[in-house]
Amino acid sequence: MADNVLEFTDSNFQSEVVEADQPVLVDFWATWCGPCKMIAPTIEELANDYNGKARIGKVDVDQNQEVASQHGIQAIPTILVFKGGKVVQRFQGVSPKEKLAEALDAAL
Repeated sequence: MADNVLEFTDSNFQSEVVEADQPVLVDFWATWCGPCKMIAPTIEELANDYNGKARIGKVDVDQNQEVASQHGIQAIPTILVFKGGKVVQRFQGVSPKEKLAEALDAAL
């Protein structure tokens, strides 16, 4: 994972995402998921682009089933944008960087 891409887990999701004072983009993924690998470079680019303005991270759904279940993740990749602890945007599948950036800009 790139330096700026955070790793969110069942144990840190509340403090790192829900209680964050910045917008947070969360990529729900798994190591075996082809489309997840396709979108990984986009997530890394966004993490660099928004460094200091928003938090960008990933949740491995195989390792963190509690968080995935709480947010109704049924297909991956699913990307959620949080603001003030609430989901404000939801994307399923491989989304273009521009769409994700628009969602982050709207949350800033």
